[in-house]
Amino acid sequence: MRSRSLPLSAIPWLLYITCTPHHSLPFVLPSRLRPPLRVVKGSSLLARQSWRRRSPMYRSTRPSRSRSFPRWPTTTTHPGRRTSGPSRRTGRHSPGSCKFRPRILIDVSTIDMTTSVLGMKISMPIMISPTAFQKMAHPEGEYATARAASAAGTVMTLSSWATSSVEEVASTGPGIRFFQLYVYKDRKVVEQLVRRAEKAGFKAIALTVDTPRLGRREADIKNRFVLPPGLTLKNFEGLNLGTMDQANDSGLASYVAGQIDRTLSWKDVKWLQSITTMPILVKGVITAEDARLAVHSGAAGIIVSNHGARQLDYVPATISALEEVVTAAQGRIPVYLDGGVRRGTDVFKALALGASGVFIGRPVVFALAAEGEAGVRNVLRMMREEFELTMALGGCTKLSDITRNHIFTEGDRLGRPLPRM
Repeated sequence: MRSRSLPLSAIPWLLYITCTPHHSLPFVLPSRLRPPLRVVKGSSLLARQSWRRRSPMYRSTRPSRSRSFPRWPTTTTHPGRRTSGPSRRTGRHSPGSCKFRPRILIDVSTIDMTTSVLGMKISMPIMISPTAFQKMAHPEGEYATARAASAAGTVMTLSSWATSSVEEVASTGPGIRFFQLYVYKDRKVVEQLVRRAEKAGFKAIALTVDTPRLGRREADIKNRFVLPPGLTLKNFEGLNLGTMDQANDSGLASYVAGQIDRTLSWKDVKWLQSITTMPILVKGVITAEDARLAVHSGAAGIIVSNHGARQLDYVPATISALEEVVTAAQGRIPVYLDGGVRRGTDVFKALALGASGVFIGRPVVFALAAEGEAGVRNVLRMMREEFELTMALGGCTKLSDITRNHIFTEGDRLGRPLPRM
């Protein structure tokens, strides 16, 4: 009997299988070459799950059925889950689509990452975004985040919908803190809250402008989301605005529909300036047109944000919108990036595209849920170390050394000429 041997055409497949992590295989391997079903010990046949179904990466990175349809990255919490409507597509370009153009033979023995935000010195251009309901992640919630930010020498932004009040967060000790503001229908409540934040030592207002209505958050609707017992919106306690009632779909959506002012417009930036001395950052700008209006309205800065891709589907990833906004601002006010930053390399890319700094949200909440204050300290340390290493390998010793010449984007490949050194 003649022995059967593999054809030469099979050799590349075998090399690929042995050299590629299993989670990367399904979008190239034919089904006959995929690993067998994975069986959980003690389970029945019905409980078996194939390895590809257990891998969230399969659902988010498999190629489209249409060859002519481009792949679209997501900016969702989980690689395989959408957060707002029926689509997860939030823009064609992601931080990964930017490539580095590092410089070499530069003395990088000393790296200076210090910078200033609105005239206040911070240790690095990495700050903490406002995220609501932090005590759902950890019992210490916003207290832990505030202490960790202070220890790292950076900014912590407190959400209007925090489970700790501005006074409670201020009591954790010194630190540079901003207050994120939703404008309620009752403007007296807004005025009172802004003055409380100023009295508590907060240094700026981050006015969220992209939420006149809450986006369709299907997970919240499915779960009929409402705050757990014992947790309230602390900043609104005593004002009949601190509770979130059970609803037929999402308690948060019902709360927003009943309380948030849909008439908010650019004239309200002027109104806020009339009731506080704190500078106003406009959070939620992703177009050049709105960037120019923000400058005209007297805003102290812009935060490029798509609300974590949870408001409107098909908006661009923030890194894709950043350069357009920076160009429109013309250096008259600083522009910051919020969203999609997961590594120190992402920070470098944002600064190369013109950002004055970045805000991170989900990494902080995940770290808070895992290890409380220690987790938040650790994620800020990791971000700092990764960013420092990227600066060194890119040939930059200070933030002003990071320029547009250090990166190459998808737009450059499609026609923008390489920068001349």
